[in-house]
Amino acid sequence: MATSNNSKCPWFYSKGSEPINPACRLQIIKAVEEYEYIQEGDIMIGGVMTTHLNMLNVTFPWDNSTRLLCTDPSVQSTKFLMDFRFAVEQTNKDPARLPNLTLGYHIYDSCGDPRKAVRSVLQILSGTREPVPNYSCVGKRHIAGFIGDLTSETTVPIAQILTLYGYSQISYGATDPELSDRTTFPYLFRTVPSDESNYSVMSKLLSHFGWTWVGIITSDDISGEREHQILAKYLSREGVCIEFTFRIDMKSSITLQDKDKEIMRKSSTSVIILCGTVTLYLTMTTDVDEKTLILSPSWGSMESILYYNPYLFNCSLALVPGYHYDLDTPEMRGFLENSHPSNYPEDKLLEDIWMIHLNCLSEDQNKNDLYKYIYYYIYTFHNCTGQERITDRDYFRGKYNSPRVHLAVDMMSRALHDMNMELNEKSVRNSQRDIYKHQLRLYLKEVQYRSELGQTFSFHDNGEFITKYLIHSNFMDSRVKVIKYSLGEFSPWAPLDQQLNVTPTSVPWKTMDNKIPRAQCSDNCLPGYRKMPIPGAQSCCYGCAPCAEGEISNKTDSVSCTRCSDMEWPNEKKNQCIGRKEEFLSYTKDLISVFISLVSVLFGLKTQLILGIFIKYRDSPIVRANNRSLSFLLLVSIKLSFLSVFLFLGRPVDITCMLRIITFGITFSIAVSSLLAKTIMVCVAFKATKPGSSWRKWLGVKLSNSVVLFCSSIQIIICMTWLAISPPFQELDIHTSPGTIIIQCNEGSAIGFYSVIGYMGLLAAVSFVLAFLARSLPDSFNEAKYITFSMLLFCSVWITMIPAYLSTKGKNTVCVEIFAILTSSAGLLACIFLPKCYIIQFRSEMNTKCHLLGNRQYRY
Repeated sequence: MATSNNSKCPWFYSKGSEPINPACRLQIIKAVEEYEYIQEGDIMIGGVMTTHLNMLNVTFPWDNSTRLLCTDPSVQSTKFLMDFRFAVEQTNKDPARLPNLTLGYHIYDSCGDPRKAVRSVLQILSGTREPVPNYSCVGKRHIAGFIGDLTSETTVPIAQILTLYGYSQISYGATDPELSDRTTFPYLFRTVPSDESNYSVMSKLLSHFGWTWVGIITSDDISGEREHQILAKYLSREGVCIEFTFRIDMKSSITLQDKDKEIMRKSSTSVIILCGTVTLYLTMTTDVDEKTLILSPSWGSMESILYYNPYLFNCSLALVPGYHYDLDTPEMRGFLENSHPSNYPEDKLLEDIWMIHLNCLSEDQNKNDLYKYIYYYIYTFHNCTGQERITDRDYFRGKYNSPRVHLAVDMMSRALHDMNMELNEKSVRNSQRDIYKHQLRLYLKEVQYRSELGQTFSFHDNGEFITKYLIHSNFMDSRVKVIKYSLGEFSPWAPLDQQLNVTPTSVPWKTMDNKIPRAQCSDNCLPGYRKMPIPGAQSCCYGCAPCAEGEISNKTDSVSCTRCSDMEWPNEKKNQCIGRKEEFLSYTKDLISVFISLVSVLFGLKTQLILGIFIKYRDSPIVRANNRSLSFLLLVSIKLSFLSVFLFLGRPVDITCMLRIITFGITFSIAVSSLLAKTIMVCVAFKATKPGSSWRKWLGVKLSNSVVLFCSSIQIIICMTWLAISPPFQELDIHTSPGTIIIQCNEGSAIGFYSVIGYMGLLAAVSFVLAFLARSLPDSFNEAKYITFSMLLFCSVWITMIPAYLSTKGKNTVCVEIFAILTSSAGLLACIFLPKCYIIQFRSEMNTKCHLLGNRQYRY
């Protein structure tokens, strides 16, 4: 389809006449009233705007005829029309914009109907009331581009037609994401974001308030279904679930059905999203009145809907595009004040507005009768004084309306200016008829605005005008006044974590306690718990399970718990990882360490006291008779055994781990070796008393020293081998006791450890056997008896220690070892030396050679 180069129509007829060739007449829908606005200029901008929200088949009772009639004139939509005309007026007053050229417009009301919108486009292109496709009947008219329309339903067919002709179009309300397809709609731009952007931001807003369980009310049409699908997609991404969805025919049934009312009554959510096609007369049940409505941008931008049901929309939240300027200027206010039916008697739209919204009677009685019949809910039409002003309505003033139409006209005039300036430089004739077709879109892409804050605004690559979103609460102070509380804004150009900025403020909420409404299927899982899915339920409905041992969750509604690092453990509430408690025998924190230290010191001092007594009475018979050198060595080794306990106390480190086992192993080996040497010497001394015995040559210190040195050397070799191959080391045990780090010594080589213990036990067993056999030797003081008791005690302690050692962990294991050391050392000390000390100190008469030997002449 191409436009004819002729400047005249192929046929001519007067207004109301039929064309000469009826076969060529295009049958296009007609309305009772066209609502046309024309201001001629050198450059013309076409406008298809929705000022009446509906177009209905009306049957007139007086003649039973049925005609199409535009109904429900919207005050706010009328404001958009005035913004259009005001923008053109401003352009023409600006000497720097389009110099030597005037900007004109040709505007039609689409009445929200795609059929009427298509007719309007063809009327503008033809320049006649009856459209003539492919022809312009106004020879000198230059149509540069189009502004419109308000909805996607009417914008799409307009764009399809204008794309064929190559005319640029700027919509001020269409949000269908398909319009961003530059292959299908290369000439379409819009000053509002698409539904993809709108519902992406809305889902983030719901998530910010913790609203994860919501209802949706949308229109039962293509627009409502499309928006519902997009909304559901973005809600799912933010973890928000939909409890119910109601679809309402906005043009007929605008109330809920009985089944929907029951669902609404039983619903648990307090938040409902309103999307789809906008209608002025939305009425709901009292169950909905108690809910908080979240208005999509298409609903939130339509200020006038708030006044038709104040209680329903009270405390509702609205998400609307926010622009870098507003129209609340003295010039705009003066322009609106001058917009009165008395100043524009030919403007049928203004008369409709005055009748519907100010209840003013028309001078046309037939029109009065018609409107009383159509708008039967308006009971009081009356004669007005002429002083009524539509600006008395708050939502009609510039500060409550976005400048999206004004912006569209201004951006087109800027693009036209840039294009004409470039054409003048190239000396291109401006009289060329189709100069703007196919070319204007290239200049629209380059138009940019710069705000006072330095931000740059322009059309995105997909034709959308990128701007911020404003978030506000609508508080209905009365039926004639709305108070808007600003909650914050969304800046798409900001970093991801800074895009949504909701300012804490005190705003009224539709709840009994005036707190933020609750919209959750389940209670929040507190930190320390995780979500537990409920079979067959939506993801927003869940139970709460405590985190497993060793795991935490530090935020509300955690999907899973996080395991703490090896050196950390959850606190009592399982919402934070803290350092594990360290467990070892501490000098400062464990009373048992103090007790052990006192006992060790006490026994050490006692051993030192006994050693002092033996040194003092070293020449006494009882000390000499028991091989005083072995007694001194035994006392020193016992004392070292008591003192070795301190290696087991305190925080273990590698060096103490090596020293503790080696020290007590060697000292005990020396002690037991000394006892073994004593036992052997008892036996040798008894044998040597017989006449002619060859055992006499073994008497003396050489044999005892050799036994001690040989037996101790084997233990030393075992210990050195153990240290060389796999020495003990500090070990951090984090598995035995939850939340505790057991700082302990790892033996390194179990073979080495048990070799040391086993060899020590072997020496003790040999000493026990020899002492047991020598216990009945005839003597007044046979030391073998005491060695037998001491070895019996020693072996019992260490045999009992082994299973206790294997069955305990941490500092309890250390306590078992210390107990074994102290008990066995104290047993040796008590059994071997206390009887002798008793005789030295209290029975000195027994400390004589004669008493010890009796009638036998032998010494050992």
